[in-house]
Amino acid sequence: MFMLHGKTALITGGSSGIGLATARLLQDNGARVAITGTNPEKLESARAELGDAALAIRADVTSREDLRRMQQELKEAFGSLDILFANAGVAFGTPIESTDEAMYDRLMDVNVEGVFFSVQAALPLMPSGSSIILNTSWLNQVGAPGRSLLSASKAAVRSFARTLSAELLERRIRVNAVSPGSIETPIHRGKNQTDEEFRAYATRVGAQVPLGRMGRPEEIAAAVLFLASESSSYMLGTEIVVDGGRAEL
Repeated sequence: MFMLHGKTALITGGSSGIGLATARLLQDNGARVAITGTNPEKLESARAELGDAALAIRADVTSREDLRRMQQELKEAFGSLDILFANAGVAFGTPIESTDEAMYDRLMDVNVEGVFFSVQAALPLMPSGSSIILNTSWLNQVGAPGRSLLSASKAAVRSFARTLSAELLERRIRVNAVSPGSIETPIHRGKNQTDEEFRAYATRVGAQVPLGRMGRPEEIAAAVLFLASESSSYMLGTEIVVDGGRAEL
């Protein structure tokens, strides 16, 4: 139903979590995948897991030079690009009274600027009929204390799904968004946090979700697969929320 045979896909931030789960699923459904990441050890580990057919590119989405090099490596390896999942992002709290400029810049540079210029870098390789999926968050719909900048950055990405859809309409390149809730990924793990401590955290956060648990990366990957495939051919500028009902109930 969601076959991607003959398609090529790029997943930014693809060395762990949602990105790696998506790379696995797209590959399992026939796509040839490329992933990016900034940590060389994690990137190599992910490439080894995905196999020799996968392309792993060390690239920071906040670096124009890295994105130009990424574009060239994709062109040489794939020729063209059918699917982009702009997934790379960061997440941390920003209470209004204790947030400094460096924290502000980091969130906006990665989550907003990084998404915009990742799309810009990929576009020259993307033919008519391609699909772009942006990773936003359930936080773009709610008022979460201490999360103002993260929420604002993800609201900007949600807006990109609409505005870039309009801009790329004549090229027949679809842009949509997936909006995860609280997902069990490394981004939620504190530095030096033990497995027991993380399980306690996951239980506490999961209790706040109507479905009673945190989500799994594979559940977000399934939504990305749908948006990447022809099964979603009549969807444009929209957002699929995968949050266990947290933003709605």
